[in-house]
Amino acid sequence: MRTPRLLATALTLALGCTVSASSSTSPPDSGAAGDPAAGKPVEKAEPAEKPLPEQKPDPKVEAQKRFDAAMAELQAEYKTEAARWTPELKAKVAKLTATKWRATSVAMKAALASEHRRPGHASRDAFRHPNETLAFFGLKPTMNVFEVGPGAGWWTELLAVVLSAKGTLAVATFDPKSDDLTAAYFGNAVAMMLDTAPELYGKVERVMNSAPGAYEMGPADSRDMILVMRMTHNIIRSGAMDKFLAQAHTALKPGGVLAIEQHRAPEGADPAKSAQQGYVPEAWLIAQVEAAGFKLDDKSEINANPKDTKDYPKGVWTLPPNFAEGDKDRAKYEAIGESDRMTLKFVKPKIKAAPKRATPSAAAEGKTDAAPSKPTASDTVKAAK
Repeated sequence: MRTPRLLATALTLALGCTVSASSSTSPPDSGAAGDPAAGKPVEKAEPAEKPLPEQKPDPKVEAQKRFDAAMAELQAEYKTEAARWTPELKAKVAKLTATKWRATSVAMKAALASEHRRPGHASRDAFRHPNETLAFFGLKPTMNVFEVGPGAGWWTELLAVVLSAKGTLAVATFDPKSDDLTAAYFGNAVAMMLDTAPELYGKVERVMNSAPGAYEMGPADSRDMILVMRMTHNIIRSGAMDKFLAQAHTALKPGGVLAIEQHRAPEGADPAKSAQQGYVPEAWLIAQVEAAGFKLDDKSEINANPKDTKDYPKGVWTLPPNFAEGDKDRAKYEAIGESDRMTLKFVKPKIKAAPKRATPSAAAEGKTDAAPSKPTASDTVKAAK
């Protein structure tokens, strides 16, 4: 999930929020040069000046200013993060990523306790249940895993430890030099995250997306698992849900897992409207994914939160860790905690080979082109009789 700063920047860049600066000119002095009552002639007033047209900022210029400011903040953040990676920490992480884990649970125990995790990330464990969630999805150290929307790396910093030695981790990213400023920003954010810690992320594959909504995930039948962690509402908002699911179905191997965790809307909610608030109705989402060729294998309430009323002024971002309303009612939202989430495991069905058919000539002779089967125990008994 994105950090509060990443989220705010994304919304600002994507929506292009600007405040038009209005300019006004004061009317010229209309006072008379003479006083008729005093018997003095009145001078003819000069024609009033025409008001200047309202000066509106150039949207492209304003967008570039926002982008430059966001990039400066991002660079400062990762400068601080890079300083945290001491030689001692690098050595510890290099040892972690070189370990050939015998089980995901063992790898996750080490990853969750490691000092490499970014400040503040561990405090979310109580709400996100990372060990239990990845166990539910069936993650194994030997898998080829693709993460959709790595954001600030909350899941990436754990997955990299589990998969580095025996598996593969790939993440979606964008061209840092893209003309689309939103894509460029997140392209830079992911690049900085990965480049700051090569001991952790040196083997992570970067899958370049041409633009938001492209949803490139890699070659056909290449991934064992695709992780979509609190991202489905963004996919709906992009208007490309069908495209995303088709791409995911193509990239997954037969039997591969589409793992979805998502803020859950009240049942019956309009997905187009609820997605704007960060929530998605569960039954609707299941129907969409299954219509794309997946099968719901299992679902869990690991990440459920009955305290979440889902009716906040600024959507799900009102809750921690974003606190979109700042200090307003902060204690109330802290008591609620993070959102109510569905945790869904979908599988791409394995395609069974079609039975071989007998050729016309072979059929006539009572033969087929299939290899003869071995005699069974019952056949042996029958032959003995």
